[in-house]
Amino acid sequence: MVNPLDNLSELLLISAIAVYVVAFIAFALDLARRSAESQAQVVLVRGDERVSESSSSGGTALLTAAPPAPPADPIRARRPAARTGISLMLVGAVLHLGAALLRGVAAGRVPWANMYEFAMTGTLIMVVVFLLALTRIDLRFLGAPIAGFVVLLLGIATVSFHVAVSPLPPALQSYWLVMHVLVAMLGTGFFTLAGALSVAQLLQVRRVRRVESGHRDRLKLLATIPDADRLENLAYRISVVGFILWTFTLIAGAIWADHAWGRYWGWDTKEVWTFIIWVVYAGYLHARATLGWRGTGSAWLNVIGYACILFNFGVVNVFFHGLHSYSGLPTAPS
Repeated sequence: MVNPLDNLSELLLISAIAVYVVAFIAFALDLARRSAESQAQVVLVRGDERVSESSSSGGTALLTAAPPAPPADPIRARRPAARTGISLMLVGAVLHLGAALLRGVAAGRVPWANMYEFAMTGTLIMVVVFLLALTRIDLRFLGAPIAGFVVLLLGIATVSFHVAVSPLPPALQSYWLVMHVLVAMLGTGFFTLAGALSVAQLLQVRRVRRVESGHRDRLKLLATIPDADRLENLAYRISVVGFILWTFTLIAGAIWADHAWGRYWGWDTKEVWTFIIWVVYAGYLHARATLGWRGTGSAWLNVIGYACILFNFGVVNVFFHGLHSYSGLPTAPS
């Protein structure tokens, strides 16, 4: 039976995807402009050095011309393309929220009972976390990766996992569904941002090492984003929030399991991988906070933690059978 609210939800979601694509293009244009400006500043500085050398060796001083001064803080400089990208992300988030709300109303429940709905709501939380972070930290350089990743996930979910609304199976008919899954998605949103920062940190470290060893700087764009230490500190702070939320996810999941199946822990594949993710992030936070393990080692561990999250969502949910198999099926079991 066709549900008009579900159809409208799908239309809004497709519209949100289209807006996110345009936002991705705007952020990409901003990155390209950053790279071009960085290259231009390098050329001007080198040219000024050559002229200064000529003047000091007896050449005419009339040829000496100082290059235009770069912005005091190029990371926080005004950038029309980035502002456009942020505005489009806001518009996309509104459409995205409308799609999730209508899906929930059409189903008569929270909109995260299967892969399609989890991807829809989870990516919405990723976007909201990114936009909220922008109010405190200038992370516009992550706009293109975040927008592109959201488009990719929503595209896969819409094509491969879209299902008509259906009632919840008995195991999901609990308020712990709301608590457990919602907090898991919130944690994933923060881990996504932290993982992107760690990837940027690894690229920044690689760039600095190449330049110091005398190689050509092929990643000039990275000169316009925070340095590796700043990126590492931001990733750590955001991961702490994600870890707290993921810890509550484990606790709420255990309580839900006791209500649904009469035991707190049963070594189900999904349960095991949720615990593995917790252990990896616990190790990352502990090593960095108490052992002083910083730099590329901690960044790689943070990236590995997020890779485990992606594996948990994209592989465990789909290919492993267990008590949580309903989350990877195109239709909820009866």
